[in-house]
Amino acid sequence: MRSAVPLVEAKVREALAEDIGFGDLTSRLVVPEEASAVAEIVAKEEGILAGVEEASLAFELLGCRVLDTVKDGSRVRPGDVVLRVEGPARALLAAERTALNFLMRMSGIATATAEMVRRAREVNPHVRIAATRKTAPGLRYFDKKAVELGGGDTHRLRLDDCVLIKDNHIAIVGSVAEAVKKAREAVSFTKKIEVEVERPEDVLEAARAGADIIMLDNFTVEEVKEALALLEEVGLRSKVLVEISGRIRPDNVADYAKTGVDIISSGYLTHSAKALDFSMRIASG
Repeated sequence: MRSAVPLVEAKVREALAEDIGFGDLTSRLVVPEEASAVAEIVAKEEGILAGVEEASLAFELLGCRVLDTVKDGSRVRPGDVVLRVEGPARALLAAERTALNFLMRMSGIATATAEMVRRAREVNPHVRIAATRKTAPGLRYFDKKAVELGGGDTHRLRLDDCVLIKDNHIAIVGSVAEAVKKAREAVSFTKKIEVEVERPEDVLEAARAGADIIMLDNFTVEEVKEALALLEEVGLRSKVLVEISGRIRPDNVADYAKTGVDIISSGYLTHSAKALDFSMRIASG
């Protein structure tokens, strides 16, 4: 199950090297070199499965063979076998923690995303739940992939993905309008321009300057409603996408979704999601 994305194999190799070091001392001392086995990875909690590709690759890179998997994005329940693999017993044990770490982190993010999407779309069927760049260093690809598997939007993967003018850009340039003007003059027609604003009244300046997306940063629910009303009053609401971000969690996402915004981005998905529990057991030796 080699990945078509070179980054994935490089990162899985790096994770294996980090965990194995100069070799699995315990297995070398107690497990016969010629021993082989079949192992199963079992879900211990209900949630959305993510990281099967990465877990499978961890085993394959150490010479094991994947027998069966459950598809990423599937809902799993306690006791479900999500991966079966066979190979040298020492290799199975060496890959175990790396495989589980990818599964646990990615499935936790996918599960948290699916829950946020469910709560938001119960009150606003068209809203998109998006991630942020608040990811674990070195793991952004996997964090963002997990968000996508949970039904969310990846938003920006990197700084080169789109133009997003934030408060510090504006502080340096001087105004929302000037920042949008500079970006619009130079950016490719294929790139959207997004502007972050901190006050309801700033949405009009951003919209009139030609922003495609306006991000309402750390707004209260009432401030979001005020900003949307201002856009409606001047006939600009349909001309822009409105995104909200800042302190959005599962317990308040529905309140924000009810306002009618287009996008809700939340760092919670990648910096606070609880890992989903999995374990590996030797099924036969």
